[in-house]
Amino acid sequence: MIYGKLPVVFLSVLTSEKKDSTNHQIATYILEHIDEMQNIGIQDLAKRCHVAMSSISRFCKEIGLKDFAQLKELLADSNFYFEEQSQSTSLQVRVRDYGQKIYESIQMVESSLNLKQLISLCQDLYQYQRVGIFGLLKAQTAAMNLQTDLLMTGKQVESYVSYFQQMDYILNADENDLIIILSYTGSYFEYENLRVLQKKLEAPKIWMITSVQENYPYFVDEVLTFQSLQDQGSHPYQLQFIASLIAQEYNYRYKI
Repeated sequence: MIYGKLPVVFLSVLTSEKKDSTNHQIATYILEHIDEMQNIGIQDLAKRCHVAMSSISRFCKEIGLKDFAQLKELLADSNFYFEEQSQSTSLQVRVRDYGQKIYESIQMVESSLNLKQLISLCQDLYQYQRVGIFGLLKAQTAAMNLQTDLLMTGKQVESYVSYFQQMDYILNADENDLIIILSYTGSYFEYENLRVLQKKLEAPKIWMITSVQENYPYFVDEVLTFQSLQDQGSHPYQLQFIASLIAQEYNYRYKI
């Protein structure tokens, strides 16, 4: 994973909940006081957020945790870090270094993408009436760009920013649904405890667009893979490029 579970679930809350909602209020307070959280109990947190303790417990369950104790464990294990793409003291050189890395990452996609699988994915997009396209954090921006581009070709698909809405859609899908997951490291399903849910994941057809991995979840039916630098800086551009290629190829083959 490039990003841990904490930014995934908390940013999902912040981007999908209303600003004055209880969950948004709790998530905002925790992120703004994350260094203090190990010394804060559930009663104290509820008081600071001006909510009931039951609201804290409900918040924990709604972000996929068992209870407040598990939230404390997640906070203790979280490690926020940002990758610098250049160590140069010159802004001009830093811009050049980062641009070169992005250019290199796009070339890696161009030279390694399985074109037969790209065509096969477009065929499934055309054949399935119900399609959901999802990703996490930066990968979701690529999913939404693909959703927009496909709409311009006349193909309507579903996509949601909230991870919880995404999982709800996937777990309620059946054999008539096509699910496309954009996941740079292939770890999309690792953010959820899936042991009791795997049977449901066998129902829809699932494609995963990801950098080359040693293995993939058994319920993923097809993969579209590419070589990558495995870094924070270039991965959104690779996924955006692939999303655009899918839309371009779909339009070429099935334009109205």
